[in-house]
Amino acid sequence: RMSSGIRIKPKTAVQKNKTSSPASCSPEPAVKPQPKPSDKLNPKTIDPFSAYSRPPSAFAATYAKGGIPCRLVHGSVKHRLQWERLPETVPFDPLLVTLAEGLRETKHPYTFVSKEGFKELLMVEGATEKAIPLLPRLVPVLKAALV
Repeated sequence: RMSSGIRIKPKTAVQKNKTSSPASCSPEPAVKPQPKPSDKLNPKTIDPFSAYSRPPSAFAATYAKGGIPCRLVHGSVKHRLQWERLPETVPFDPLLVTLAEGLRETKHPYTFVSKEGFKELLMVEGATEKAIPLLPRLVPVLKAALV
């Protein structure tokens, strides 16, 4: 005890580490933070700032694998589709239904490819005869896209 009333605290372990010489640069093990008592009362919920990762839709997966015979061509003003083969020669059976499923997409380039591809396929000559047998499969998909 000093007569002036000032107390000197003994150094703690953290303070000793800070004052140690820089020559001993050994990495310290990471310390896990202790759980707070409120963590039991407030369980983790959805983090609104985390990146939302949704598995790719059937259309997105098919497009990524090259199952749709057209690609998006970025223009300076307008985008367009470039078909690998003429749309008249493409089989409508799996493709028209897949493009209709893509109408539910919300991300680029899927929105453009599905909308434009669906429209271009229906504009080819003889599309009516090819699309009518697919109506029982197309109607539920189109209804889902409208929701």
